[in-house]
Amino acid sequence: MSTERGRIQISGFDTEDIDDQDPLATASELESKEVESRWQKIVSNIVRDRLALGGFVVVAVMGLAALLSQSISVGGVTIQPLSIVPYDPTETAVGARYAAPSLSHPMGTDRLGRDLFSRVVTGGRYSISIGLVVTALAATFGVIYGSISGYFGGRVDEVLMRILDIVFAFPGLVLALILVALFGGGFWPLVGAFALVGWATYARIIRGEILKVKQNEYVLAAKALGARDRTVIFRHVIPNAIAPVIVQATLSIGTVVIGVAALGFLGLGFDPGTPEWGTILDAESDTLATGAGGDWYWWATVFPGLMIFVFVMSMNIIGDAVNDALDAQVDDIGGGG
Repeated sequence: MSTERGRIQISGFDTEDIDDQDPLATASELESKEVESRWQKIVSNIVRDRLALGGFVVVAVMGLAALLSQSISVGGVTIQPLSIVPYDPTETAVGARYAAPSLSHPMGTDRLGRDLFSRVVTGGRYSISIGLVVTALAATFGVIYGSISGYFGGRVDEVLMRILDIVFAFPGLVLALILVALFGGGFWPLVGAFALVGWATYARIIRGEILKVKQNEYVLAAKALGARDRTVIFRHVIPNAIAPVIVQATLSIGTVVIGVAALGFLGLGFDPGTPEWGTILDAESDTLATGAGGDWYWWATVFPGLMIFVFVMSMNIIGDAVNDALDAQVDDIGGGG
């Protein structure tokens, strides 16, 4: 330490370094570390929880099997050449109708002699992909909608919330059924119907979180430093309010799969003959009861139904693990570590 003309100078302390620091950038760095820690906590909790890890493995195997079940071509270009199912899921063999499970047909055959194993594995491609796409679309739109509502508040919030109330006034599955009945079935109509039904839940969840997060000091500091509303919302508010949305998204995938299967069972999903879980159940629904001759072809409905149950149960287990991880993180922060 030295003095010069009445001023005190401390060695090793550079005032220029302090002046050059951007408090907004420092806050952003801390927020990024918190978000990264959140994902690490989720992964760590799933790895430690054997039940959750088992659920993750089941979902991963089912998803991979569905992806590799048949080759995929887009615009005449093959982007996935593999086909792991032993038979064409649409190939009929009347002479082999309702064959019991065996080595050649692990899940038996259906009323047209089609291999159920091939149809069930391929069916996962429809059901799982719809669940993922619907959840991604609904969560994205819902988060943006709810963030705008919660962040700006006032009249904007009032108008957007009344629209949300109108959406919630209709039962979700009934509204999806009406939309599919009006516009037809198929992949994208089903995606659109369930996305239109599901986004409102995400909007309400994120709005409630943002009403709390926007009062935090780092958000107020960002606004005081002149950051634009768009920057504040997407860089500072949403990343710190997203935790409940992650949990909801994990659970919603299974819910959408059940909804798609329900519409398929009612004959409002895909065209008859499409290897989709609900459509398969619809085609074989009469095998749920014993036939006139005492025959009961239980495998025709048990295996497709079992796939729905296993996938949805696994997703729910993963969702519980994610919820526990995020709740634990909140408790740690609230308890000072």
